[in-house]
Amino acid sequence: MIDYISGPIAEVNPTAAVIDCSGIGYEINITLLDYATLQKENKAKLYIHEAIRDDAHLLYGFLTRRGRELFRLLISVSGVGAGTARLILSAMTPDDLAAAISSGNDSVLKAVKGIGAKTAQRIIVDLRDKIKADAGALVTKGVAPSEVFDEALGALGVLGFTRQQSEKALRKVLSAEPGLNVEQAIRRALSIL
Repeated sequence: MIDYISGPIAEVNPTAAVIDCSGIGYEINITLLDYATLQKENKAKLYIHEAIRDDAHLLYGFLTRRGRELFRLLISVSGVGAGTARLILSAMTPDDLAAAISSGNDSVLKAVKGIGAKTAQRIIVDLRDKIKADAGALVTKGVAPSEVFDEALGALGVLGFTRQQSEKALRKVLSAEPGLNVEQAIRRALSIL
């Protein structure tokens, strides 16, 4: 499984980017919000979601782990495919989406082209608890989610700590000292764990 692809941007358009990785160009589907950032850059690191089907092997890329995580949650909802999930994440940032779901604000979701009332409600019902149990809980508790949280969470998982333990420790550490870098957050979380 591919976690991320990093390298020079060979091509970029509003729906896809081609990343040159050691002489191989990977075509990666992107969101419009990520396109706005990528078009100004020469290099990129995209977190990848692979969709392997009988007729295609598709890659979806996101500038943050949080974006990829929300994409995966969205496609787990019945009736929401990769195209719809990408539209949603093209219309709002991952933090805005997490806040809308956790607060039950279906009008924000219905404002996205192609999302009706039933689909918006289904997304909220299916994902509200997952968002609150996830790093999205940081949005509702007043601590801004960040790359530091995501990367530190991943590192603690590799070290063998459960996701629940790690999230609790990181929330405590980052709410007390929001300016920490990844290494500092991991060290302080380890002292709690």
